[in-house]
Amino acid sequence: MTSTAEPTVGPPLALLAELTYRCPLRCPYCSNPLELAGSSAELATPVWLDVLSQAARLGMLQVHLSGGEPAARRDLEALVEGARAAGLYTNLITSGLLLDRARLERLRLAGLDHVQLSVQDSEPGGADRIAGFEGAHARKLAIAADIRATGLPLTLNTVVHRHNIGRVPDLIELALTLGAARLEVAHAQYYGWGLANRAALLPTRVQLDETTACVMAARERLKGRLVIDYVLPDYYARRPKACMGGWGRRFMVVAPDGAILPCHAARTIPGLVFPNVRETSLADAWSRADAFTRFRGTDWMGEPCRSCDRREIDWGGCRCQALAIAGSADAVDPACAFSPLHDALTALAERESATPPPAFRYRAQRTEGRGQRTERTE
Repeated sequence: MTSTAEPTVGPPLALLAELTYRCPLRCPYCSNPLELAGSSAELATPVWLDVLSQAARLGMLQVHLSGGEPAARRDLEALVEGARAAGLYTNLITSGLLLDRARLERLRLAGLDHVQLSVQDSEPGGADRIAGFEGAHARKLAIAADIRATGLPLTLNTVVHRHNIGRVPDLIELALTLGAARLEVAHAQYYGWGLANRAALLPTRVQLDETTACVMAARERLKGRLVIDYVLPDYYARRPKACMGGWGRRFMVVAPDGAILPCHAARTIPGLVFPNVRETSLADAWSRADAFTRFRGTDWMGEPCRSCDRREIDWGGCRCQALAIAGSADAVDPACAFSPLHDALTALAERESATPPPAFRYRAQRTEGRGQRTERTE
């Protein structure tokens, strides 16, 4: 079934360009797929440059250069230059570990507009354990100073969960110390590696409520000094979020192998065929591909979503979460209080968060050329 609710939907606002799945970190909440393709599957530089040009012609305003770790691409400067030439605002989402002052200067000269740097915790031991990389935290602090020294604006990104949630006040202070203009405090989202590690990551409801109160107070206290974005978890919610601003409404993702996706977890949904930039233009994918129109608008919805007065606010919530919890991407998002599985989802969260956390199942890259991957638990 293809939705016809919005045949004249406007262009996407932004492109999430997942340049590579390669990354020195192995974070257990990573949103990358569980099966990670090696570098041989990645798009070549001329193809990415064409993608960026197409994005601008389609009407997009910005590109988020992400991964994996985008700095693993040796052509990152060329891609930034191409994005700037196309008229796109460029935002680099990075772990920082593959950057140095000289490369940051080259990226700035190429036209980079902004850097989002991830941190895993406010204290080194916890941060390195979460990242699965010894010495990562110290290197991140050093590269944060280099980012500010180049004059590039800095946002600090932190994913919070039961292993670091008690240090949110310290993370706020860290953002101030590092000279960040913005801090994103995002609760772990449970798909990809996050879903595989859910029992190790879920905080208790008390922890969530205390953190929310802390963030709200800090927003007021630091108004004009630090902008704090706050992304709530779905497992304790009563209403779902408009995932990615609504399916196929605001964002487009291009994966390292060229797949064109409405969200970075969409390939978990069986039965959807995703176009590829090697054969399909971004414009055709956006306006015609079933992968984009399948859950766009409201025609696809059953009850109670179809008659809900929030149907054009949350757009049905997250399809990947409906699949993960309810077993069907067409189901009501269990984060919604009207879902028949809502109480079960809440009970699951309370049960898993109250038990001792299992060891992390760390993100792992496929061994190039061998068709296998290695995993490690802590």
